[in-house]
Amino acid sequence: MNDVPTVVLTMGDPAGVGPEIVLHALADLEIAPLAHWIVAGDKRVLDMAERVTGVRFANATLHSVPALGDLAGFSFGCLEARCGRAAVEYVRAAAELCLSDEAGAMVTAPINKEAVALSGQPFTGHTEYIAGLCGAAESRMLLLSDRLAVVHVTTHVPLRQACELDAARIVRTIELGHEAMRRLGFPHPRIAVCGLNPHAGEHGMFGNEDARAIAPAIEAARAKGIPCAGPLAPDTVFLQAWRGAYDLVVAMYHDQGHIPMKLMDFEGTVNITLGIPIIRTSVDHGTAFDIAGKNLVNPHGMKQAMRVAARMARNRQ
Repeated sequence: MNDVPTVVLTMGDPAGVGPEIVLHALADLEIAPLAHWIVAGDKRVLDMAERVTGVRFANATLHSVPALGDLAGFSFGCLEARCGRAAVEYVRAAAELCLSDEAGAMVTAPINKEAVALSGQPFTGHTEYIAGLCGAAESRMLLLSDRLAVVHVTTHVPLRQACELDAARIVRTIELGHEAMRRLGFPHPRIAVCGLNPHAGEHGMFGNEDARAIAPAIEAARAKGIPCAGPLAPDTVFLQAWRGAYDLVVAMYHDQGHIPMKLMDFEGTVNITLGIPIIRTSVDHGTAFDIAGKNLVNPHGMKQAMRVAARMARNRQ
């Protein structure tokens, strides 16, 4: 048991499905022994989720974060500023436990960006926020499923901005993706790099960004000892990777990577933050207010995120 890591979970938006998926995941007898689990959240909301699900809070320690305030008028499935504010505080508390080495990894349940915006806090996403807490100059998002992994050059920026490609950023993304796949057990990861334009530009017929920025970045990565292929047509490379030709695909922007991942394995995809000094994984779905508080959740994604976090923390130990 000395080799079992400590992993902290955040409860997510209190009004979303986070409290329910946390309870269901912790109750899984295959998940429980993988780590010493801590939950950063609010016991009052977990008690409400217990009554909804019939699942008791077990196999974990509570790290109480009293950010929600008075529960008067609170109910599941409602968009509220106080819930957005509390959800961010749970993330802050979990990150601080990791930065102080009280936990070896963190797993985040979903936050609702609109609720956070209502609270008045600037927030573009978990990835960027946690990077800021860690003092990391840059971060990347990697999505992982059993058969496919995707790392993104850009994520939560306007598409017009994402198309302004930076070769150095592409190289760094390839490096971070390569390092992460090695930590996940791929000694020699096979990496494919997407083009930006249809057919990866078709020799300049559909834009010059692929030849101007992506191809030189691939050559620079190869010069660093990282084998990678591309730029490859985005409309076919994900299918090739899904069929086993590649272990990791480098996507140029958010939807280029997210759409195929969510289509192929929405429930089982895990979000991993790269470029920060701590281990952070997350589910890749939202707060699902429409089913929150109705015991209709599928905790599979949370369980997968917990498995990956425990494995990465154990490997780091």
